[in-house]
Amino acid sequence: MWINCLTMAAALLAATAPTVDAEALRWARAGDSLTLDPHAQNEGPTSALAHQIMEPLVLRDMTGNIVPALATEWGPSENDPNVWVFKLREGVKFHDGAEFDSEDAVFSFNRAMTPESDFKTLLASVKEVRAPERHVFEIVTDGPNPIMPANLTNIFIIDKGWAQANNAVKVQDYGGGENTYAARNANGTGPYRLVSREPDTRTVLTVNEDYWGKDEFPMEVTEIVYTPIMNGATRVAALLSGEVDFIQDVPVQDIARVAGSDGLDVRTALQNRVIFFGMNVGDDDLATDDVDGRNPFADIRVRQAINIAIKRDAIKKIVMRGQSQPAGVIMPPFVNGWTEALDQAPDPDIGAARALMAEAGYGDGFAIRLNCPNDRYINDESICRASVAMLAQIGIVVKMEALPKAQHFPLINNLKTDFYLLGWGVQTYDSEHIFNFLVHSRDEKYGSWNGTRFRDAGLDARIEALATEIDLAKRDRMIAEIWQVVQDEQIYIPIHHQVLNWGMRSNIRTIVASDDTAKFKYFSFD
Repeated sequence: MWINCLTMAAALLAATAPTVDAEALRWARAGDSLTLDPHAQNEGPTSALAHQIMEPLVLRDMTGNIVPALATEWGPSENDPNVWVFKLREGVKFHDGAEFDSEDAVFSFNRAMTPESDFKTLLASVKEVRAPERHVFEIVTDGPNPIMPANLTNIFIIDKGWAQANNAVKVQDYGGGENTYAARNANGTGPYRLVSREPDTRTVLTVNEDYWGKDEFPMEVTEIVYTPIMNGATRVAALLSGEVDFIQDVPVQDIARVAGSDGLDVRTALQNRVIFFGMNVGDDDLATDDVDGRNPFADIRVRQAINIAIKRDAIKKIVMRGQSQPAGVIMPPFVNGWTEALDQAPDPDIGAARALMAEAGYGDGFAIRLNCPNDRYINDESICRASVAMLAQIGIVVKMEALPKAQHFPLINNLKTDFYLLGWGVQTYDSEHIFNFLVHSRDEKYGSWNGTRFRDAGLDARIEALATEIDLAKRDRMIAEIWQVVQDEQIYIPIHHQVLNWGMRSNIRTIVASDDTAKFKYFSFD
């Protein structure tokens, strides 16, 4: 059965847009895109910028629904349940004028499945991609995959000829510090073209006059000036002074100030993202603690003690000013597999935590380094600082190291940290995504963000089996069983679900996307 998913919500966003003069939009957020290479880093702000310039086959619109992008129709093959068939949009051109066809899709998917790609885990069940016709693309999976399209919303398509001509066939090794042509330049089919790029300073885009969707979307933003402003006070000052029009991360302490300013709005929604701590539970010894020959995190009693030492309500009240929802599981409520029971955050109990530490042989505590980003999540550094004080109450002396995300994330990817803060959004809205990236053992396909060194071959097999289970009721039971293991092992310490606060000029018409990705082709102006 073919699926043509231009949803009513997406159509409404386009159809109700007022007819006004288009204009530039000055956009700021705490951190920059890490790279322009579309397959190098599976990270929110990086994908958010890419979405303006490049396109996947299918897209999540601002309401979270999957809608057509470079594919107009898709569905399982009538002849083979292991094959997904995509009819591609005709007449589409890349920004340099080259025509888009199925060979570009084949090239891009093969590129996204290479070891250097941070998106390979999303395509772990793919055996082969092929182009039987110029505007037909096929994905062959290792067994029927009922949710394959949900894995594709951030798999961006680039021009094969452009990549070959510019030595960009290989994905940038971001973790290894490589700087490539594709990391600095972009040639997509998207609604906006890259004009200039100064990493961590300023990126300018202009409207693509030849965009295939120019009559389907408002397209009232004609120019985008993107400026990363890490400091929250400076970012708010830029909005209040009119230097920028739209910021994606209003600091919680400034929400009332921005909302009370003439001509400005703050729009809020629960984000598809959980903030949590990861711990190295797998190594025999840790490089960043003061315990010789042992790994405190390898003892589940230490992990349980940390879990009940964290005062999530205090973080919500004091650090987040009420703008968070304490979490008991590293899964947002939007995700298939979430239950209220799983998400019950434990009550803090310092006495019980100290007893667990003593039982584990750490009654006198230990010292450890905590790595934390300072420009990625809302009040990320402050969350870490508050947690440092809480852990001190059970004898864990934490030395905190706060770094920009461009330096923080490679520590996780390269297994150079034993204790770290991370946030995770689930672009597929399914638990399999979390298991594949964060729980499965690290190998050539899976576990690329699993910095915990947790390994369980039996659990790995159960996770991999989700990709081909077409009995959805059975699949949901499998998901619940895997979550029970994850919760019992306590390999992560959930902190909270993040709340989005977008600040903007009052005349901007948009809704807050739960994935925190502003797709400016949907924006319009009063």
